[in-house]
Amino acid sequence: MEQRRNGRCARWGALVALCLTACSRDSAADADVEAAGAASDAAEDTAEDTGSSTPDGDPDDGGVADAAPGPNACRNAGTGGATAACLTPTQTPEYYVEQAEKYFDTLDVDAPADSIPNYSELVARWEWPPWLLLTGYGRDVMISTAEGLREVDPSTVPERDCRFFEVQPFARCRVVFEYEEGPCPIYEEFVFNDAGEMTFIEAWSDLPGMLPTGDDDPWAEAPDAGRLSTRVPGLGNAEGRIDLDSEWMLAAVGDDADVADFVERAGDFWGTWFAELEAADDDFFAHGCGW
Repeated sequence: MEQRRNGRCARWGALVALCLTACSRDSAADADVEAAGAASDAAEDTAEDTGSSTPDGDPDDGGVADAAPGPNACRNAGTGGATAACLTPTQTPEYYVEQAEKYFDTLDVDAPADSIPNYSELVARWEWPPWLLLTGYGRDVMISTAEGLREVDPSTVPERDCRFFEVQPFARCRVVFEYEEGPCPIYEEFVFNDAGEMTFIEAWSDLPGMLPTGDDDPWAEAPDAGRLSTRVPGLGNAEGRIDLDSEWMLAAVGDDADVADFVERAGDFWGTWFAELEAADDDFFAHGCGW
């Protein structure tokens, strides 16, 4: 198994090197990543120095109080720092399901290579341990790495159950990837902006003890479900566009260690991703897939 893991790491390392060379460095996503270095440093200072909570909506600034208790409530409504739960669907249920299906098409060698979802410019993908946390940042990165993975670590996704939900994340899927070593069950969620663009992707191993809630909540509908997408300021404005150095983000960093981790990794995406791969347990892939 260690030999298989080292082979996968080597292939992924080669993929990183390829993308560092080929991905456009003057794209808006790259510009945002480069500008985020200072934001990451400021975020660390904020996390150390502030004891204040993330600013929720306030009648004086046009916002509203939390719609429901728990981390998945709407916060900062009506501002640039609104969270994802502040948005309501603008597309048909079928649209959101189709977009989720297209995402899995990008990782399925049996699917058409040109089946790509409507990504937002700054789309982010966060995969919880044993996976490698921030594994995609920006439209160009998402497309180029998927193309590379179809070559260096091919898979199919024959089993898919994708459903629409009226609250963010609007699309949620239980799927099974098939690799050479065997099946890999995954639970995945997708957040969208008002234009129907996919802004945030979040994934867990679909195995006991690794999901955002217990086995009796298979679609993570509990108000305290442990997801990141609904805690990142900016995903709930009309464009679903985050700003790593906004006042909302810095305040959230001081109150939420997961948001702070996201900001740090977004500030140095390739560096932190490769470091996470290097530090991963030898059997992380087998552990995540249940082999």
